This record gives sequence, structure tokens and C-alpha cells, in this order.
Amino acid sequence: MLAAMPPTTSPTPANGDGAPVRDRADACPGALRLHPADDGRLARLRLPAGILTYRQARLLATVAERLGDGHLDITSRGNIQLRGLGESCGAELADLLHGAGLLPSEAHERVRNIVASPLAGLDGTVQRPGADVQVWARRLDELLCASAAATALSGRFLFALDDGGGDMAGLGADVMLLAQGTRDAQRTQGTQGTQGDRGTQDARGAQGADADTAVLYIGTNRPERTASGPLFTAFQVAAADAPKAALIAAETFLTVAAATGPGAWRVRELPPGHGLGEAVAAGLAEAGIAAEPTSPPPDLPEAGPPPPGPVTAGDGTTALSVYAPLGRLTAGQWRLLTTGGGSGELRVTPWRGVIVPGLDPAGADVSLDRLRAAGLITTAAAPSYGVSACTGRPGCAKALTDVRSDAAAAIRAMAATRAAATGAVPDTTTTGSVPDTTGTDAVPGARPVHWSGCARRCGRPAGGPGGGHVDVVATADDSYEISVRGRLLTTAAGPELAAAVATARTTTVTR
Repeated sequence: MLAAMPPTTSPTPANGDGAPVRDRADACPGALRLHPADDGRLARLRLPAGILTYRQARLLATVAERLGDGHLDITSRGNIQLRGLGESCGAELADLLHGAGLLPSEAHERVRNIVASPLAGLDGTVQRPGADVQVWARRLDELLCASAAATALSGRFLFALDDGGGDMAGLGADVMLLAQGTRDAQRTQGTQGTQGDRGTQDARGAQGADADTAVLYIGTNRPERTASGPLFTAFQVAAADAPKAALIAAETFLTVAAATGPGAWRVRELPPGHGLGEAVAAGLAEAGIAAEPTSPPPDLPEAGPPPPGPVTAGDGTTALSVYAPLGRLTAGQWRLLTTGGGSGELRVTPWRGVIVPGLDPAGADVSLDRLRAAGLITTAAAPSYGVSACTGRPGCAKALTDVRSDAAAAIRAMAATRAAATGAVPDTTTTGSVPDTTGTDAVPGARPVHWSGCARRCGRPAGGPGGGHVDVVATADDSYEISVRGRLLTTAAGPELAAAVATARTTTVTR
């Protein structure tokens, strides 16, 4: 059990209450507001609930090849990033996205940050019509795009829609809807691994609602993520009212944030005594939404991401869960996701994965093998599973090193070590530099890892079961600081780096 000094950070300045002080507008990139980077312009496309039709997905592959560097990055919110864009491609990009139905409102394109349980309705869960998170996502997106006030939300403000399994609970959302009375006690299990288990008792805890209801959570139950301690308010509402209630909570946040001083982009950044809970209650009442304040369990149960592999759906079809190595796919890999049949849609997840639903069971294994051969992560035994990285050099001027190359080298070293220990011969079939190694055992309970090229830690995952993730952060002296839960475990470089990261993934660390 280790505990040590926190690593170097680069925090936003704060006032005496611990709330942030900002003298600039939110510069979060979007599909229309392109961000200048060393490798060209960057576009970030919001995908509410991660949903893309096959036609839309194929268009994005074409856009990446025609206008960008030929790759698609999946973000920690299930959005898509295109890099290497030319300075003058903005109008063409906008036209293509408009034509595909991916820009319903230009004024709202950066605020459509909605994540939803990606296996909802696919893993044996009974989704009642009134509490279907996919329906919620569509309705919330419509309400957002119709709200003039919502255009003032930061591009970082996050909505999460949880089907009752608890997989959204660890993402640190500003507003979360948790479905109640929707989960079947006898669930159909696919290839659910340790991190992905979503047990038969849902995340509603002891509240136990039998009707179609939802719990509206505002803020986070994680004290370490707030400026002023726990910020956690919850109301029970009818499932049919849930999307509208979520919008009211967000609009009310904007009013409270403006009244308490500039700087708060997220609920957790509000100063003490902000009164958001009371203001939301008043807003819901004014809108005619019956809302009962509720006392949720102190620790909201959390489930991890769906592990890679096949998942048996309640209708007898198979969904495939796959991951992008270090969160990046080539346009060719991306297109391959749309060629195996299925329902005609993809669900991009906030863990840099993709769910391909609706496949015929007879062809699902063939499709999975094809994706594995193309370099996607298709098994929890892959050393690259659970590993993400920022852009690093040469794409980012702030990065201190080529962090993706270092991460890939560490993955290869870990694969070789694991194979030597088990006597297995790793299959390093890949189209890139990160192998999807099969034939070796995954490390039970291993934490996810995020590699960062500087102390800003761009793209790092939010929370997760079992104590968060391992931060591997580049330093100015060509080494990496390795930390868990904000506590520095060690500094490593060169041949020792891979082993140090592997050790950190299973080391017990106290808060």
C-alpha cells in the first residue's frame, strides 16, 4: 500500500472559496470551431449517446481521408476528433456534416455532450419505453438544440444517461439521469469481464422503484472533484419528464453560475453556498414537473466499461464490443465496423470503444476475427486494452515527447513479458504499432492507464471502478511520473518504464 506526494499539476487559478477564476471564454474545439495544432486544424464532433448510422460513419471516414490525416480519434466522451485538417477546409467540413445530419444546430454543436449506457437494451436489460436511455438521448438533444439559453453552456458540461447498470456513474457528469424500474433481474450475460460486470441489482440501490421513474443527479458524489466538497443533489422524476428535467438543471446551472461570479464551467466548480439544488427544485416546479428530493446511497455503485468481445442481446442477435488502440483508428479500420451486417448503427463509447449491435450470431465471430486482424482490440487479454494516450508530439506543441510512441513501446514490452511468463506466443497482427495480443491472460482488476505528454493530461478518463486510472505523465527530463489517485508512485524512463506502469495498474493506493 503506497502513498506519496502528488505529482506536478497545472491547475486553473482559484479564488478564496476554491472556485475557478477565468478571464477567457471556453475554447473547447468543435466541428465548426477548429482548433489550431502543430499537425493542422482539429475538429471535435459531438455524438449524443455515441450514435452513428453506417452512412454517417462512412462519411466520417471519407472526411478523415479527404480533409484530415486519415485517422479518427475517439474521445473520453464518446465523441470523434479529426486531426490534420487544412486551414481552409472549415466550410467544406460543415457542408459534409450538415448533409449527413450531424449538425442539427450550429449554435449548439459544442454543447451536445451526452453520453449514455452503450449496452442499453443489448445485454439482456429490459428497457421500458418510458425509460429507454436512447429515447432520452434523442429527446434531450432536441431540447438542447431548441434552447437559446443552452448555447451558453461550456463545451465541457456533460450529461450522462444511465440505464440502471451504473456504467455512467463514474464519468463525473454535471447532470445524470439514472433509469429506475427498467432492469430485468434475470439478465442475459455476454462476455462480461471484471470491469464490465453490471450485476442483477441495478444502481438505484435501496430506493427500488417499480414504476418508470428516473433519478436526476446534479453534480458529483466525488468530493475530490469539487471546489467546495461534495456537490450532490438528487430528485426522483417520472421517466417521461427526465429529459426536460435534465435541461432545466443545466439552464438553472447557468443562472446560478452567473450569479456567483465568472469562472464556473462545471457544476463541481461552483463556490460554496451556491444554492443550485434549491434553484433546480424551483425550476422543476415551475415547469410542472413533479420532483421528489431523494437521498441516494453515499457511494453510488459504479460499473466499468463493456469489455471487448461478443454480447448476446435479448432478441437473440449479437453485439460486438471493440476498442480503438490508444483511442485512434484509421479510416479503413473505421469503415470495417460497418461491413459486417448488423442493425445499421454504431454506438461510440466514452471508453474509446465502439459497439456494433444487431449482428447475426453465426457471422459475429467472423466479423470479430476480421476486426482483430485489422488491429482493433477484441479481447480483454490484449495488453493495449484499457490504455489511452493524448496526442503528444508532433501534433501538440505543449507535449514534451512523442507520448503515443512511448505508450506503444511499453505495450509491446508488456506483451512480450506476459507471453514469456505464460509460454504463449503473442499474435501481434496489427495495422499499426499496437498489437492486439491474444493467447495471454488479462490482469484481473488492472486499472486503466492514460499517457499524457504534459501536466495538462488532456483526454484522461474520468473515474472508474476500483480506484480510478494510472496517470503516466511526461516530464521535462525525459522521464514519466506514474501516479494513481493523485499520488505519485514512482518516476521511470527507458527499459524500466513498462514494468513500472504494469506494477501501478495493480498497486493498492490509499486516498
